[in-house]
Amino acid sequence: MMHFYSSPGSCGIGMRILLEETGAPFEATLFNLAAKEHLNDAYRAVNPKTKVPALVREDGSVLTEFQAIAFWLADTHPEARLLPTDAEARLRVMEVLDYMVGSVHMRGFTFVIVPGKFTQNPDFQAELVAHGTAQIATGFGNLSEMLGDKAYLMGDFSIADAAMFYMTRWALLKGIDMPANIAAHHNRMLERPAVQRAIAGEGIEVGRAA
Repeated sequence: MMHFYSSPGSCGIGMRILLEETGAPFEATLFNLAAKEHLNDAYRAVNPKTKVPALVREDGSVLTEFQAIAFWLADTHPEARLLPTDAEARLRVMEVLDYMVGSVHMRGFTFVIVPGKFTQNPDFQAELVAHGTAQIATGFGNLSEMLGDKAYLMGDFSIADAAMFYMTRWALLKGIDMPANIAAHHNRMLERPAVQRAIAGEGIEVGRAA
């Protein structure tokens, strides 16, 4: 059985959604990142990066990084239809997933959620939050244009939608505005049974977008 390592409220909720979409059995260990539980020796032995999420596969090998785990889950569970089969469409999923994780998440939400990770100066923290908020606005603008009037980013549900969901949840928590079609996407995701199971498994609350 696979073993999933994550933290409630982190980007790991997106990965847990994908695990639930596959229907594959897994066990989960959840860390309190604020309490630095992920820095314990036992987890270091599993993932020396001490980041979440991480997935220990049935053969004992470990996968880390959101994009890598997502693509592996999609490729090993084709019946879940988490990726398109067309090569160009798969490439576009990789493109938008990398943009969301590498730019909107890391260059936007990281500064908004944990400015204290970079400085203890309140004025500098405020500048980081402002910078991050601007980056999120740009990112959501680009994603909104890509989404258009489709139900999901690629038309059909894919691994990219799970990534966007963890960011829209963060946006709601931080009071960050979302374009109307992205807010509708968030609410549409809440209707998926796999998303409901993932939320319950993480023990978190996720509100609806206005």
